[in-house]
Amino acid sequence: MKPTDLPQSGLSSTFAAQRAAFGREPMPDAAARRANLDRLARLLKDNQQAICDAISADFGHRSSTETRLIEIFPSLEAIRYARSKVAGWMKPARRHTGLWFLPGRSQVRYQPLGVVGVIVPWNYPLYLAVGPLVGALAAGNRVLVKMSEYGPAFGELFARLIAEAFPPDLVSVVLGGADVAAEFSSLPFDHLLFTGSTPVGRIVMAAAAKNLTPVTLELGGKSPAIVAPGVDIKTAAQRIGFGKMMNCGQTCIAPDYVLLPRGQEEAFIAAMRAFAAKLYGDAASPDLASLAHERQFARMQALLDEARAMGARVEPLLPDGALSGRKMAPVVLLGGTPAMRVMQEEIFGPILPIIPYDTLDDAIAYVNAHDRPLALYVFDDQRRRIESLLDRTASGGVTVNDCILHIAQDDIPFGGVGPSGMGRYHGPEGFKTFSQQRAVFRQAALNGSAILHPPFGKPLAEKLIRLMLR
Repeated sequence: MKPTDLPQSGLSSTFAAQRAAFGREPMPDAAARRANLDRLARLLKDNQQAICDAISADFGHRSSTETRLIEIFPSLEAIRYARSKVAGWMKPARRHTGLWFLPGRSQVRYQPLGVVGVIVPWNYPLYLAVGPLVGALAAGNRVLVKMSEYGPAFGELFARLIAEAFPPDLVSVVLGGADVAAEFSSLPFDHLLFTGSTPVGRIVMAAAAKNLTPVTLELGGKSPAIVAPGVDIKTAAQRIGFGKMMNCGQTCIAPDYVLLPRGQEEAFIAAMRAFAAKLYGDAASPDLASLAHERQFARMQALLDEARAMGARVEPLLPDGALSGRKMAPVVLLGGTPAMRVMQEEIFGPILPIIPYDTLDDAIAYVNAHDRPLALYVFDDQRRRIESLLDRTASGGVTVNDCILHIAQDDIPFGGVGPSGMGRYHGPEGFKTFSQQRAVFRQAALNGSAILHPPFGKPLAEKLIRLMLR
């Protein structure tokens, strides 16, 4: 049976087949893991145009160049990095042994967990499938991947490509709607990684808890960009604008709002508008992605309609052009109030509220009064002030003087904190997330532990105990 045809009843049998295969080969060597990563890389390299076309079909439109830059390229980089490091990651790590236990030795050994489940969202369907897959395969696991029902064309393609590249007891792709997702979350995985919204993350975690399945939740939230006083507004506007307009704002770590020194609002809007025009011309540009589905398009319109009705000022950054389908011009919003949904919910689209502040302390207080975000962006040219701001705020990750780019650094972990997620993956942290970190103590043939055995009260033992408790 092909992965694309798996009914609900096939989920448990596919899971069982992977669990049985893991039992037969519980510790694949580095060469086998590199070979699996090579298969994944070839799959991406050999099918670039098909991948771009399928994602564009699901979105209504997304530029092939954008897909190659924001999905295929970072996926290949993650594979290359893991492939070059996996043998070193696998080596047992020597750890400190307490003085009283010498000449014994302590170490941590990294073993595969078993069968890993990955639930993929619709906004970056390739990268957010491949990223966890790289970590899980590098750690020696079997993997079941659940694709989003909101990306049917890419889901079908990815399922076929994976089936051609991997045996189903190593990697398998599952398609289907909410009923399949619910069953998937309830399987007794050895680890489950979910990327998506915070409300759905709670449901996934509750289902996994029934099996005591450990979870990594990559969620979202309202990621702020703080522009410090004295910073070049044009540069900040361009870098924030690119982070916001990429993928039409449908990025979990897109800047959700900007905290700007009061009085700089008009200069910031003018710089954003000029930059948007340079990139796209107008909103009909083939380089500007569409909103991915009707529900997303309707939600963006509803957020704007409510904000306007409640007194907000909406400034389009591009002429509408000859808009069709789910195209939407990016906009800046001024005068947002806490009562507006756009100021409460993760926007996940091309709407950027500006919140003016009087002092940097006020900006920090605003961030800290809200849920801890998945990302934080700091624009400043004073190192001491940057360090202070980093010390006084919390977020899953940070990019200083740009946006988004921390996610593409393969040697630093990616993840959220609090409502924006839990757990980390990418690079060595991803390898460890999908590994059993097994503690091993090796006792030496000659050792003094018997001195402390009963019967107690022996003079030498008493002296040692007094010294140990010094």
